[in-house]
Amino acid sequence: MLKISVLALVLLLSACSLPEKVDETKNWSAQRLYSEAKEEMRSGNYDHSIELYEKLESRYPFGTYAQQAQMEIAYAYYRQGDQVQALAAVERFVKLHPDHPNVDYMYYLRGLINFNDRTSLFDFLAHQDPSERDPKAAREAFDSFKLVVEKFPNSKYADDSRARMAYLVNAMAQYDVHVANYYYRRGAYLAAANRAQDAVKKYQGAPAVEEALYIMVKSYDAMGMTQLRDDANRVMQANFPNSIYFKGGPVKEKPWYQIW
Repeated sequence: MLKISVLALVLLLSACSLPEKVDETKNWSAQRLYSEAKEEMRSGNYDHSIELYEKLESRYPFGTYAQQAQMEIAYAYYRQGDQVQALAAVERFVKLHPDHPNVDYMYYLRGLINFNDRTSLFDFLAHQDPSERDPKAAREAFDSFKLVVEKFPNSKYADDSRARMAYLVNAMAQYDVHVANYYYRRGAYLAAANRAQDAVKKYQGAPAVEEALYIMVKSYDAMGMTQLRDDANRVMQANFPNSIYFKGGPVKEKPWYQIW
């Protein structure tokens, strides 16, 4: 027992005598911290990059380097695939610097973060009933890009935001069409017609509207609502006179989420 106690004491004293880890960045200037963090970012070392940016912000909290570090932290988390931390960093920056000259970039980045959230948009197909999951990230991405376009029309991010908005409109429309098809296949014709009608109303001009109208025609026909069926069919023929659905539908159906 005595030997064990002596050994424990020796180990404790040895641990206490170990030299403290030296922080090599202790005397670095704000410029050097920023440059080193930027280089780590370029090399894909996002964890270390974030660590350096955080040190910069805590040691030099005032000035342009600190503000730039806050933006770079958000981007680093985005590149790292950490959506939660990236969004939190964006929101923090917008709250602290609502009038910053580059705040348009932060709104654009927020759109990108949600735009690339495949978990919310597509991955649920393998794990959950599609009709139970709402593409929240797509809507939030759309709102962010829309804010860039409307609030900063001359921003260098405006054109790309418009293009992504167009993509997202059809993605959301196609989601509603998918759900409408889901209801139709299960005999829930009223739910199918209503969901398809929502897509037609909300996403006018989206390619998915063609199929939404076709689902309305089929659903009303299945319920014996001939007047509504004929009305939907008339609208479809007026807008899509050469629709493939008049010839029996697509030759080969593709996954609903494959919209390109």
